[in-house]
Amino acid sequence: MNHSPITYIEPLFRPPSEARSLIFQVTNGCSWNKCTYCDMYTQPQKKFSLKPDTDVEAEIVWAGQYLQEVRRVFLADGDAMSLSTRRLLRILELIRQHLPNVSRVSSYCSSFNLHNKSVEELKTLHEAGLKLIYMGAESGDDFVLKSIQKGDTFDGTVEALNRLRDAGIQRSVMIINGVGGKHYSEQHALNSARLANATQPEFLSSLVINHPHGQDRFRAGYAEQGGIYEHMDQHARFQELRTFVGALALEKTIFRSDHASNQLVLKGTLGKDKEALLAQIDTAIAAPDQAGLRPVWIRPF
Repeated sequence: MNHSPITYIEPLFRPPSEARSLIFQVTNGCSWNKCTYCDMYTQPQKKFSLKPDTDVEAEIVWAGQYLQEVRRVFLADGDAMSLSTRRLLRILELIRQHLPNVSRVSSYCSSFNLHNKSVEELKTLHEAGLKLIYMGAESGDDFVLKSIQKGDTFDGTVEALNRLRDAGIQRSVMIINGVGGKHYSEQHALNSARLANATQPEFLSSLVINHPHGQDRFRAGYAEQGGIYEHMDQHARFQELRTFVGALALEKTIFRSDHASNQLVLKGTLGKDKEALLAQIDTAIAAPDQAGLRPVWIRPF
């Protein structure tokens, strides 16, 4: 086999469900990179940039020669959808031409990077092979979103998600349990459920806030908005999760809280499994030793 021209600027991130996907890092870093909860792209080598078209083409052409078994492709880094529609279409056309066995191309996406892409543009991308978008909505509460410097609002996120729906692109939405802290827990949970109800995503997941490098930057974001961030313990986060799931009115959404950050693993389809999921959460609240929780040492926060 010839030496692969596929290159990555590490660290490289992808959703758990893309474990078997071929990754083309068409951008480096994140086009926004201001969210106070995220340290994924803060290293100097992760400054946002676009990989030259000629390099992307060379990688796809090589993969077509040596990796014909590939069925799924993930476009990295943090927000490949920041690329122009023209550029994305060229990448998708190359994948379709050289990797004809690929059935799904997916990408992370920030909601605000869809505001300048029409439904017709998104339909064209879908027809060219873009089947799934992962969007970290994080919260449906405008005060929380502003405090964590997310760069969008409830209305903007709903509009972006529904634009994807209208284009036929599936959506995997992420909400962060505990991101509002003790003071804004209820409004975060209820408004996040309201966002999910308004968009009916195909996939919904709940992750848990983590502060591997401390809370100073996170607290400062709340302080700038005149708020206070107070970290929640596991018990309080379970109560918030209960409020969130209890307020969901979803018709057919696959729900997961099985990310490495979650100590309570939940899997089901909403709404048919709602009562069973709530029962699991209630057990975690009332009798955590009987809830089958992951050991605390796995994610000690």
